[in-house]
Amino acid sequence: MSEPDIPDEIRRLAARRQEARRAKDFGAADGLREEIRRAGFDVTDTPSGPIVVRKGSEPEGGPGRRILRPQEVRSILDEPPTDSVSVQWVVQGWPEDVIRGMDSFERHRAGHAIRHVVVDLLEDESPDWPGGVDVVRLPRDTGWAAARNAGLERCSGEVVVVADGSIEASGDVIGPLIATLEDRTVGVTGPMGIVTHDLHEFHESDGPVVDAIEGYLIAFRRDLVKAGLRFDEKFRFYRTADIELSFQVKARGLRATVTRVPIQRHEHRTWAATPEAERAKLSKRNFYRFLDRWRGRTDLLVEPHVHEHEEG
Repeated sequence: MSEPDIPDEIRRLAARRQEARRAKDFGAADGLREEIRRAGFDVTDTPSGPIVVRKGSEPEGGPGRRILRPQEVRSILDEPPTDSVSVQWVVQGWPEDVIRGMDSFERHRAGHAIRHVVVDLLEDESPDWPGGVDVVRLPRDTGWAAARNAGLERCSGEVVVVADGSIEASGDVIGPLIATLEDRTVGVTGPMGIVTHDLHEFHESDGPVVDAIEGYLIAFRRDLVKAGLRFDEKFRFYRTADIELSFQVKARGLRATVTRVPIQRHEHRTWAATPEAERAKLSKRNFYRFLDRWRGRTDLLVEPHVHEHEEG
């Protein structure tokens, strides 16, 4: 399905790309998409087939045109994966950070078929997002975890990468994450690992096996999402939601591991823009919620603290 004035050659390229996607030849599909883009067109994948439009336009009823409630976002998780990786972003402010992050992943895609999913909470302040990006527009007051979960419903990649706008790729980030997750005993991975001995204090760790992966950049397989893995939507602020998700994965008998990837970290805008007292209150509330669910589950820890004696 395309606009009526799309040249036949572009239609043929889109058809060849669709055949490559069905065959899971994501490298060929990605190359064809770039060829279509260079010719001045964008291609968007839908359940009924690709939609081709001229750059700067958007098909009627296409992605990102209407603000939805999270429960109104149509899930594609029951459809077969059509990309190597979905990279998911949440925009609560500072869209330029996410555009920088997406551009960096595109520069260093290294042949991987990447589809970006942007959950946009900016309402009337939304920018014109790049063509080919799956944009989900939600109300401004949507909580962080609910926004992330809405984005998970739109992930078409075999691997899902949850990225924060503070992250910029300086090399191939996707390849090492995919390679790690080919080990089916690994459930969640990323470059920033943390460990705890008592579920109360967490410390950075180089791993490779850790207790949780920090959510600035975190990756897991799409089949876990299809099986029900979600962020706890009581986490309206982002803090500790990543730890809680990691423990959900570990409770399934899978490991959390550190994967070194080339990234540059910029200022975390939400943290910097939240007043210190408010940050402390929200962070404490989230951590108590984590403890309420996982208190006593030291069996999930890499190195639980063992008391020399339990008496007096």
